[in-house]
Amino acid sequence: MVSYVSVLLYGVGGIVVAGMALLVAFQEKLVYVPVVPGLTKSYPMTPARLRLLYEDVWLRSSDGVKLHSWFIKLFPECRGPTILFFQENAGNIAHRLEMVRIMLQRLQCNVFMLSYRGYGASEGFPSQLGITKDAQAALDHLFQRTDIDTSRIIVFGRSLGGAVGSVLTKNNPDKVAAIILENTFTSILDMAGVLLPFLKWFIGKSSSKGPRLLNFLVRSPWNTIDVIGEIKQPILFLSGLQDEMVPPSHMQMLYAKAAARNQQCSFVEFPNGMHMDTWLSGGDRYWSTIQEFLEKTVPQKNSDSKQDFEAR
Repeated sequence: MVSYVSVLLYGVGGIVVAGMALLVAFQEKLVYVPVVPGLTKSYPMTPARLRLLYEDVWLRSSDGVKLHSWFIKLFPECRGPTILFFQENAGNIAHRLEMVRIMLQRLQCNVFMLSYRGYGASEGFPSQLGITKDAQAALDHLFQRTDIDTSRIIVFGRSLGGAVGSVLTKNNPDKVAAIILENTFTSILDMAGVLLPFLKWFIGKSSSKGPRLLNFLVRSPWNTIDVIGEIKQPILFLSGLQDEMVPPSHMQMLYAKAAARNQQCSFVEFPNGMHMDTWLSGGDRYWSTIQEFLEKTVPQKNSDSKQDFEAR
């Protein structure tokens, strides 16, 4: 009997040690995936391929990392809302161009797409601290532009991008008018238990069932659940109920935390939405939901309507 108990204890200990080793050695590779297996790090296409009007924008983060971005306009003099778009953790901004093309048309907006450090043509290596600086550099750039209405900057973040956008929005109440979150997680700490179920007893934030002994090992915790309650601007939550990556319960927890302190929160579910295709499976309802949110939070000015008509 004792031998069986010993074997069991050794087995559990081995699992814990293996989990710690995986976290220490490979966590950045698990959280950040600039290169999707089978594809290259370079952009498979540019906005020009979709006949979109754009400019390449090169930025420097506060720690000196060179970053690449695309600023895409609906038309040259468009003064509509400008959406600062933060992507998921895998691939690069080129993989989101088809969605952005439709976004431009349906929302009559401009879109700024940032390549996180280590992604696409940007230099450096991804980390939570670094990407937070990258996002700030992108917002500061937009706020200095004279060809957009800087009072109508909206942050849009999907999955990891929602975590990035939440930090940026909290830190810049005077620059960001509102934020849209789609299929975002409560924390990487909670996601560790989703991706590697045996870790849920040792790592976690909102849904941990154990003592969280290994939380200190996570270098990019992205604790969105802690940040969301501090955001004062309007928040739109878009949740795909068939999300195969981030449990929809994460979005529900984020909404509950935000709505307890912020009366300008809206939560919309899409029954057929998966992690990456909610914008597609949601159809007209998806885009009309965002359009209504924009009309409410960053309404078009009369002078803008006249300028847009003349530009066309």
